[in-house]
Amino acid sequence: MKPTKVLVTGAAGFIGSHVADGCRALGFDVVGIDDLSGGFLRNVSAGVTFEKGDIRDTAFVERVWKDHGPFDYVYHLAAYAAEGLSHHVRRFNYETNLVASAGLVNASVRHGVRHFVFASSIAVYGTGQLPLREEATPRPEDPYGIAKYAFELDLAAAGRLFGLPYTILRPHNVYGERQHYGDRYRNVVGIFVNQCLRGEPMTVFGDGLQTRAFSHVADVAPLFARAPLVAGAKNQILNVGADAPVRVIDLAAQVAAAMGVACSIRHLEARPEVVHAFADHARVSAVFGPEPSTPLETGIRRMAEWARTLGPLEPLRFSGIEVPECLPAAWE
Repeated sequence: MKPTKVLVTGAAGFIGSHVADGCRALGFDVVGIDDLSGGFLRNVSAGVTFEKGDIRDTAFVERVWKDHGPFDYVYHLAAYAAEGLSHHVRRFNYETNLVASAGLVNASVRHGVRHFVFASSIAVYGTGQLPLREEATPRPEDPYGIAKYAFELDLAAAGRLFGLPYTILRPHNVYGERQHYGDRYRNVVGIFVNQCLRGEPMTVFGDGLQTRAFSHVADVAPLFARAPLVAGAKNQILNVGADAPVRVIDLAAQVAAAMGVACSIRHLEARPEVVHAFADHARVSAVFGPEPSTPLETGIRRMAEWARTLGPLEPLRFSGIEVPECLPAAWE
């Protein structure tokens, strides 16, 4: 019997590399693609066939299908996931997170993909409506969330017209091993870890009383991998991640403890952002069954141990700022 062959975009990135591993654990033949703009070859496990390229390049996507296809399932995790920065890189955001995604659907329909799994985000919800539930009307407040929601609609439209089965998963505030903690614009756990490694105070926008529910990657990636195999996940939108919200200022204390340093915080001017964001996961539990949940303290400790093996990273700067107006001073 021919093994199931799957394509994972963003396979050298954080969540994407873990999803690729999850697919391999299920016995799938995995082809991974990534342009390495935010990922690393060290994240790609042996056994994953890897091709470097940009999914915005339709010729590259077609060549991947020609050389490695056909694919039974597509897992789409390639994205530039910086919500706050997306205001300042609108064109790049939509080209990368929406237009390129639509091209991937085109290829999937033409080549008869049997299931398309998409990594959306709870950024589609916007503010309020807590806890965030799938039946809530999305009201995204930044271009990143708008792009994610627009592609959700596009994928559903492709499903209706072409019969392309899909699963949309909305993860939130995922952290853990392989996260690019040198990225200054996103992933607050990683930013704090790097600042501790560099002997710097942890920077907090505003008073730090904003809340998020932080999800360890080990609790999220396996659900992506399994989605095409779970009948109840077909053509569904599901929140995935942790339940308990944590104040950012308390998160800083936990990261400092895991890194073995004093908790030193530098407060920055508040930026426009959703203040409180945490989701309800009753639907995903009903579809996939009860799943283990990594305690925040345990997950941060595991990430800290891994990060110490790599050491401090120079915080990167995004070179393509399109609108510098209102850019937070810490990002200039």
